[in-house]
Amino acid sequence: MSGERDTDSLIKNLSPELDDASYVFVCVPERDVAKLAHIPLKGLFYEKEATTLICQRNAAESLKLVYNGVFRCITCQVHSSLEAVGLTARLSSALAQAGISANVVAAFYHDHIFVPESRAQEALKILQRLAC
Repeated sequence: MSGERDTDSLIKNLSPELDDASYVFVCVPERDVAKLAHIPLKGLFYEKEATTLICQRNAAESLKLVYNGVFRCITCQVHSSLEAVGLTARLSSALAQAGISANVVAAFYHDHIFVPESRAQEALKILQRLAC
């Protein structure tokens, strides 16, 4: 199943849900990723400078991993295609108008938006209104 491509349909059926957990982005050298395999990750991305792990704040703190900023994850429950055009732009634009940063991760089934923890409820309401 490849997911919905029509942006208007995606927005209409967005169904954003706020995860209860607090997340952080940490950078580790690629050689250390295997040592951290026991950490439950929300995401992982390899870059030339370092590997970025998205994990719960309590896991990062227990391992004394350095992070900047604490985020909450809003998952759009609609199954979006990886080839959908404009969804990320519409979501991030709506949040940007309110001055809320949006770190969007597109996975196979859903889009996940990491927003500052202090503005998570506000961000959720903005996305809910966008879907109406």
